[in-house]
Amino acid sequence: MVRAADGQRTAFVHSPQVLINYIRRGQGKPLLLVHGLGSSWRTWQSVLEPLAAERAVVAIDLPGFGKSPPLDGEVSVRTLASAVARFLAEHDLLGVDAVGSSMGARLVLELARRGEVLGAVVSLGPAGFWTRWERMTYQATLCLSMRLARGLKTSMPTIAAHDWSRTLLLARFSPEARRLSPALVLEEMQSYATAESFSLMLKDSARGPPLEGSGFGTLAKPAVIGWGRLDRICHPRQAARAQQSFPDARLHWFERCGHYPHWDQPEQTARLILDTTAD
Repeated sequence: MVRAADGQRTAFVHSPQVLINYIRRGQGKPLLLVHGLGSSWRTWQSVLEPLAAERAVVAIDLPGFGKSPPLDGEVSVRTLASAVARFLAEHDLLGVDAVGSSMGARLVLELARRGEVLGAVVSLGPAGFWTRWERMTYQATLCLSMRLARGLKTSMPTIAAHDWSRTLLLARFSPEARRLSPALVLEEMQSYATAESFSLMLKDSARGPPLEGSGFGTLAKPAVIGWGRLDRICHPRQAARAQQSFPDARLHWFERCGHYPHWDQPEQTARLILDTTAD
């Protein structure tokens, strides 16, 4: 057990192939949060408080992101999903309700498809349901964001501090970037700048095998796919393809919202999560 610089308790679980950093907040029925490409558990800070008021929230850093070291060998959605499944097994969390964002949203759908790993699932803007040109746009946008985060690392505190510069920096991610906490934006960009598995996961997300779906009636627990109407990373037209691949899932639209509903519509996102995963 170690203590993070901000005073949050963090812990590690070790198995032959995986070491995962996580934080735990609140009490009650467990709820797993899985971040997107380049992020860390800190991306969820806008919804942590309302979720932890009702649930025992477990927010992880995926291998190769945040404070979790990368996997040995292959780095892909498939291997990250297997690493998370091992983490859950070692912590007696199999069957836990789960929420994912972007790449993490794709990952929780993959685990739901496998069966007997997760309970109810909320998948926010899942990556992977794209055409060829949409995939190329996704790859170019995320690659540029990573390069900006690394190239402007010393200037990022100043950029994050001002409404206008946050708006420019995150224009493709959020139509409400000026309203975001400067601390949240700075932490997100620092995560992008230091993520060891960013490039490998971006390559796998954009060029790897397509996400397998699940047949009608195969998901035993509730599933919701959430999509921002103004998502410029994973275009809203992809939502129909996602629902076709997971016909048991209900589609929920977030108005005036970009790629991260938990940033742009935190109250609505928290309520959707709690309602979907309620007993």
